[in-house]
Amino acid sequence: MQSLSNIFWLGIKEIRSVAGDKVLMIFLIYSFTYGVYTEAIGSSVDVNNASVGIVDEDRSTLSGRIVNTLFPPYFQEPEYIRADEIDETMNKSRFMFVLNIPPKFERYVTEGRPTEIQLNIDATAMAQAGVGARYISAYIDHEVSRYVNDHDQAPALPVNLSIRRAFNPNGDPVWFGALVALMTPISMLTMILTGAALIREKEHGTIEHLLVMPLRAFEIALAKVWSNSLLILLAVSFALIVVIRHLLNVPIAGSIPLFLSGVSVYLFFATALGIFLGTVTRTMAQFSMLVILVIFVIMMLSGGQSPIESQPEWLQNITFFLPSRHFTAFAEAIIYRGAGVEIVWKSFVMIAVIGFIFFMISLGLFRRTIAGSR
Repeated sequence: MQSLSNIFWLGIKEIRSVAGDKVLMIFLIYSFTYGVYTEAIGSSVDVNNASVGIVDEDRSTLSGRIVNTLFPPYFQEPEYIRADEIDETMNKSRFMFVLNIPPKFERYVTEGRPTEIQLNIDATAMAQAGVGARYISAYIDHEVSRYVNDHDQAPALPVNLSIRRAFNPNGDPVWFGALVALMTPISMLTMILTGAALIREKEHGTIEHLLVMPLRAFEIALAKVWSNSLLILLAVSFALIVVIRHLLNVPIAGSIPLFLSGVSVYLFFATALGIFLGTVTRTMAQFSMLVILVIFVIMMLSGGQSPIESQPEWLQNITFFLPSRHFTAFAEAIIYRGAGVEIVWKSFVMIAVIGFIFFMISLGLFRRTIAGSR
């Protein structure tokens, strides 16, 4: 009972220490509110409000139908310009796309003669330029096909591809981006809060105050685990319900308590890793550099930035031992597919096992550090 009491009050001390640090609290609130929101909506590479210039030298019904397919929110209202204005407007970044429809375009299409449409692209906006070009190309193909079929009564194709999107019917990238945006501060801030607490005690000399008390290294480490995990868990709950569900309008198909349970297991690993980094470093500068290196690897190999299946096979085998990969797997399953415990329990167990291993390694190093200080 005395050990539990020590762990509890040491954890309360940690919470008070974080709450008293105004800069850290502002950063914590920002990361799980505005930070999550902006990263989620900014992760989209879809075309949005792209500017389009039109050089219509045909002025036909078909060219008008093509222009009418370019409408908000993907594109701004198309603006007609002259052919000799293309270079000038593109140089001034006035348009992202300029579509040049040549003379006699409709006539050539009706007669079945080969013809071309020129699409000028400002490729400095690389992501939107590539996606937008595919959109415009698809719109042109669709309208030309409709026009030819209306006039020639061409027979329908024997195959009709019917597409059904599961779990994200509109293919909205914000839905997936919101989850990735939430995972970043969970991993980063948990490590920072836990590891920085150790570094701060070393630099301020408060670690010596703990050493003269009848406390064990296990109690000190576990107190940092539960206190920092609780703070992050409260922030995650707020971000999930307020920011992701209500502000970003991401539907949550599964159980929120089950998801938060998985987050709690992942936080055990993240705090253990934070203790490990805080133990092997001596200064805040060293700790910061290590956090940047570790968080980069964790996020890039989690499956959130790129699919696990797209990675080399040897790297996929390595990522199996990264808890961030299992976090992404169970988070997607619960949030988007409504998975239950019977589906995600293996991810929970894998994260818990890896977290326990890291905790024991961190505890051993922490004990060695305390023994050296004494």
